Amino acid sequence: MNVFFSHVAKRGFSTSNFNNAKHSCKVLVVGGGTGGCATAAKFSKILKKNELIILEPSENHYYQPLFTLIGGGISSLSDARKNTKEVLPKNAVWLKDSAAEFNPQSNSVTTQNGDTIEYEFLLVATGLQTDYDKIPGLVAGLNSDTGVCSNYSAKYVEGTYRALQKFENGNAIFTFPNSPVKCPGAPQKICYITDHFLRKVGKRDKANVIYNTSLPVIFGVKKYADALWKVCEERNINVNLRTNLIEVRPDKREAVFQNLDKPEQVTTFEYSMLHVTPPMSTPPALRTCRSLTNESGFVDVDKSTLQSTKFSNVFAIGDCSSSPNSKTAAAAAAQCQVVFKNMKSVMDGKTPVSAYDGYASCPLVTGYSTCILAEFDYNLAPLETFPFNQGRELWSMYLMKKMLMPPLYWNLMLNGWWNGPALVRNLLHLRFPQN
Repeated sequence: MNVFFSHVAKRGFSTSNFNNAKHSCKVLVVGGGTGGCATAAKFSKILKKNELIILEPSENHYYQPLFTLIGGGISSLSDARKNTKEVLPKNAVWLKDSAAEFNPQSNSVTTQNGDTIEYEFLLVATGLQTDYDKIPGLVAGLNSDTGVCSNYSAKYVEGTYRALQKFENGNAIFTFPNSPVKCPGAPQKICYITDHFLRKVGKRDKANVIYNTSLPVIFGVKKYADALWKVCEERNINVNLRTNLIEVRPDKREAVFQNLDKPEQVTTFEYSMLHVTPPMSTPPALRTCRSLTNESGFVDVDKSTLQSTKFSNVFAIGDCSSSPNSKTAAAAAAQCQVVFKNMKSVMDGKTPVSAYDGYASCPLVTGYSTCILAEFDYNLAPLETFPFNQGRELWSMYLMKKMLMPPLYWNLMLNGWWNGPALVRNLLHLRFPQN
C-alpha cells in the first residue's frame, strides 16, 4: 500500500495527498462542511485515528450563515473563515481531495486524484454546489462592476456590500432560483437589509426594492410567511412569486425572468443592483451514482433515520440528502446526533431507532437590528425554542444570530457538542409553558 501521511502539528491529525494510493477505514466521511465535520468529531471520540477518514478538498471552512451579515457590511469574511485543519477533529485522517466516483456496491470511493478509499460505513456530507454558470450572463456580471452580487459564495459575498454602497437609484432586485437551495431564507434576508441600509443613507425613496422568487409562497411556514408579508407591505417591498431568473445582461443592466406558471411569459427588468441566489445541485460524483441517489441527485435516505434506503451501511447528512427538511446549519445540528446514534447502532449490529423530526431553523434577519427566528419541523409547524412568540421582529433574536450563534458553531457544534436546541426547548417550555 502506497500511503503517505504528513502530521499537522497544530491539530495533530493526519493528511494525505499521495496520488493513486489505497486507503481503508471503518468510517469514511465525504465532506468536511458543517454536518460532516460535526459528525466526524463525534466519531473521533470513539474510533482510532486510522479508523476515521474525512475526504474534503477545501483549504478553508466557512461559517456560511454569517454570509448574510457580511453582505450587509455587518461582519467581515475573516469572521466566517477558519483553516480546515483547525476545525476537523484531530483524531482523524484528512484526505485533501474530493470524490470522483461513489461505488457503494464495493464499499469504496474513488477520489479526483485517483486514490481508492475502502470503508465499512459511509457518511455522505458533500453539501450542495452553487451553479452560477447555469444562468447566462451571471458569471460575467459578478466579475464586473455592473451591480450584480451574490451572498452565496466566499468569492462574491464581499461584493454585495460594495454594490449597496454604490447604489444611487433604480431597481434593487433579489432572486430565489428554481432549485433546492441551502438556507432558503437568505435570499430575502439581504433584501430586508438592503431596504434598511437605503433608509439609513436617505436613498430609499429613490429605490424600487423587488423580491422575485420562483416559489409559490414567500416562506414555507404560514406563521412566518404572514409576518414576512407584513414586513414587505410596511416597507413597500414588491414581491413576485413564481418568477425565476433565466438570464443576466450585465452590459445593459438587465435581468430576464420567466413566469413559471406561464413559461411563455418572459419579462425583462432593468436593475441598478441585482442580488442573485444561484441554482444549486449536488456534486457530479453524487448525481451520477444512481444506485445511491434519487432522480434529483440527492442521497436517497429514510427521512427519520437518515439511513440510505438502498445500502444499510450508508447514511447522509445535511444538504445532500433527500430528507425534505429546509437545508440549514441548524438542521444539520439536529441531524448530527441522529446520524451518529444510528450509524453506531448499525455498527453494533442493531436497528437504527433514533429519529429526526425535520427540525430546521432560519433566523430571518429583517434589518440591522431585528430578526424573526423561524423554527419548524417536517410538517412545517412551528417548533420554537423560546417561550414567547418568535414570529415577530425582535432585537434579542438579532443579537443571538450575530453574537451567540458563531461561537456556538465554532466551539461546540464542530467539536460534536451541539445537537440543536431540543434540550433547551424542552427545559424552557417545562419552566415557562406556552398557553
